[in-house]
Amino acid sequence: MRYRESLIKYAKKHGVTKTAIKYNTNRQYIYRWLNRYDGNIRSLANMSTRPHSHPKAHTDDEIKLILDMWKRNQDTGLIVFWVKLKQRGYNHRPEVLYRVMKRLKLYDSKPTKKTKKKTNPYVQMTFPGERIQVDIKYVPSECIVGDEKFYQYTAIDEFSRFRYIQIYNEKSTYISKKFIQEVIKFFPFEIKCVRTDNGLEFTNRLVSDVPSLFETYLKQCNINHDLIKPYTPKHNGKVERSHRKDNERFYKNRRFISLVDARKQARRYLNEYNKFPIAPLDWKSPSEFLRDYTK
Repeated sequence: MRYRESLIKYAKKHGVTKTAIKYNTNRQYIYRWLNRYDGNIRSLANMSTRPHSHPKAHTDDEIKLILDMWKRNQDTGLIVFWVKLKQRGYNHRPEVLYRVMKRLKLYDSKPTKKTKKKTNPYVQMTFPGERIQVDIKYVPSECIVGDEKFYQYTAIDEFSRFRYIQIYNEKSTYISKKFIQEVIKFFPFEIKCVRTDNGLEFTNRLVSDVPSLFETYLKQCNINHDLIKPYTPKHNGKVERSHRKDNERFYKNRRFISLVDARKQARRYLNEYNKFPIAPLDWKSPSEFLRDYTK
């Protein structure tokens, strides 16, 4: 700005032509700054080069769609809300939607800073059924009408994220065996390995050398049983993450009057879950990803 101010002062005293020769520039450059200069050096600062419009900017109809959908989906997460918009013709990425919602003051969650921990690299699975994760989730008591206790058994394939859930009124090694039998029938691929924690409903290794009924059945089916390190649920991270999604999408506003009712609602939710697009599968659903893989 000081350079341009000295150029303007010289031009006013000696003329534009001599200034262009002295400063080794062209006359148009000098005229442009002469016209902009108003006596204040700040008028010689570079202006913003940000464009006033963009060909991929949100249209008025898209903004209206976001506002209308948000009125009915304020309790949903960003990704779930984005998927619902996508089903109605929305074509932008989730990060673009986040910026627009911030600008519209609809979404103001602040990312929390997390300390990075050094962990061993995760070994990616290479085909469906190479390893599935199995775990148990306590059904929230506020969802149950009465004094009963329900338990959700969950199995998720690490490669395709394809999942199966079932609700029981007890947890035991017998129920675990019964559940894995249902999983084998439900999954459209052969299971090579099952990973679980060290709960007594899965293994007796922390209390005795006698294999549990669950372990015995896996051995009969030629399925390997992989046990995680005690008190390390992150080694079963995919099934743990799916349980957090269950709290957000399924148990948040549900009531079960009986075990039959709970299983009926869980079947509908499972069908929606396996057809819901997710980021790890490049925004394909587990069912769609399996279909494309088999093709």
